[in-house]
Amino acid sequence: MADRRNLGPTETELFVISVAAELAGMHAQTLRQYDRLGLVTPQRTSGGGRRYTSHDVDLLREVQRLSHDEGVNLAGIKRIIELTNQVEALQERVKELIDELAQVHRSYRRDLVHLPRNNALVVWQPPTR
Repeated sequence: MADRRNLGPTETELFVISVAAELAGMHAQTLRQYDRLGLVTPQRTSGGGRRYTSHDVDLLREVQRLSHDEGVNLAGIKRIIELTNQVEALQERVKELIDELAQVHRSYRRDLVHLPRNNALVVWQPPTR
């Protein structure tokens, strides 16, 4: 049975372990093992019950695919998941930096004085310490 909660504008379904296991095509004990190994970390209720999101179920399916179809062991799968998460975080940071750079660029003053190219050469020297 699914435990549905409205978590804001992007409503997310939370599934008890038996439903998540069925959706992922696995046994509930396998989900517990994956949780212990840190492959998939579900949310917890105040009583300690596991609650899986759709993203968790998708990740469980990917773990199963990597294990069964690609022959990757669980340690390798854990590393793949860690690296995938790291890449996603870095991609998000790059987007943030691009947005910041765009803001800085928009703030440039457009009324700066233009100097013709035939003016004297200006040499900058760092201050001495």
